[in-house]
Amino acid sequence: MAFEGLSDKLSAVFKKMRSRGKLKESDIKEVMREVRLALLEADVNFKVAKDFIAAVSEKAVGDEVLESLTPSQQVIKIVHEEMTRLMGSENVRVKFSNKLPTIIMMCGLQGSGKTTHCAKLARHFKEMGKRPLLVACDVYRPAAIKQLQVVGEAVRVPVFEMGQISPVEIAKNAIRRAKDHGDDIVILDTAGRLHIDEELMGELRELKETVSPHEILLVVDAMTGQDAVNVAKSFDEALDLSGVILTKLDGDTRGGAALSIRAVTGKPIKFAGMGEKLDQLEPFYPDRMASRILGMGDMLTLIEKAQGAVDEKKAKELEQKLRKNDFTLNDLLEQMKQIKGMGPLGQVLGMIPGIKVDDEQARQGEKELKRTEAIIQSMTPAEREKPSIVSPSRKRRIAAGSGTRVEDVNRLLRQFEQMQKMMKQLSSKKIRSRMGRFGLPMG
Repeated sequence: MAFEGLSDKLSAVFKKMRSRGKLKESDIKEVMREVRLALLEADVNFKVAKDFIAAVSEKAVGDEVLESLTPSQQVIKIVHEEMTRLMGSENVRVKFSNKLPTIIMMCGLQGSGKTTHCAKLARHFKEMGKRPLLVACDVYRPAAIKQLQVVGEAVRVPVFEMGQISPVEIAKNAIRRAKDHGDDIVILDTAGRLHIDEELMGELRELKETVSPHEILLVVDAMTGQDAVNVAKSFDEALDLSGVILTKLDGDTRGGAALSIRAVTGKPIKFAGMGEKLDQLEPFYPDRMASRILGMGDMLTLIEKAQGAVDEKKAKELEQKLRKNDFTLNDLLEQMKQIKGMGPLGQVLGMIPGIKVDDEQARQGEKELKRTEAIIQSMTPAEREKPSIVSPSRKRRIAAGSGTRVEDVNRLLRQFEQMQKMMKQLSSKKIRSRMGRFGLPMG
């Protein structure tokens, strides 16, 4: 997961600091040396790390912190604030033009995920009620047009293409088409190169001068570390970027790019790609990312994911079933599908404060969910509604159908039985009266 190494090192540093109780100025200096080393190992730009440590140290050695009853918490609070400031302080949204359509020019090197993120961005805008149009301006890379058509179809957004003619002409015709058809956002998928060259920049500058895009977003691969920062700097000098989309933040990346790009270029990270699927794009919130890095979780993003994944009507139906103690294996299957809709299990659990899940634990959790899903889907409708009818012969049939063992089927049935007993207790009058005394809603 992103920032895992940095997060682990910072957690160890702060744990050692908390064990000391009162802090002296020498303690702060020692802690800051370790934090600086952790940042550099995470591939944070050297100057950015140096300035960050200087800013934190200046605030941390004040009397207000050293004389505080909880100096370690005060230092962590300062680190969180400075880390948030380093990444831009607040979420910067895409600016929509008053005069339609809003034109967004996407650029980046080959392999950064630019074409895929054009579709992710289109899907994001579509969910906001917009009418995006994807435009194939990459006329050099083999199959680039076809790739955009495939991802465009997957997110149900139209793709405009004119083959391998001038990208400037394609863009001009696409904007005319958008005006005629009422498309309010035009996303230009421009050509990438394996490395930055003057020919690439010249073509992008010509496109910018011709269509005057309202946003120029650079897609950079977070796994390239400092190279991502250098790429961002070069594109910004040539095009004056309006923002950055950082991809592969779900991968085994050290995270230095996220902590350095804003400080080096002055341009905000507007979105973060958190996976390969087309729905795995998040608006970038510096304060939330700082909380994740420092192991504080990210409940706001988790709540937003839950709201997007949970069907409100089904949630109300489930509530009624829970009240009546009428929860079945079909309902459990539905809940599992909604959890999967929130994203990879490791990411979801990692947003809960105090829960640390490594890659292996996340893989095991995903595996267990799939196994449970397969077992339930191998049951008949009657067995799902009333698991008590599942006899030994039925268990063997279910195990064979789901590719699992009879022991796995037995374990699921036992766990479900325990769940039902717990729900029965929670629905009892005694528990309900206690809930009332504590001011909890009882419906």
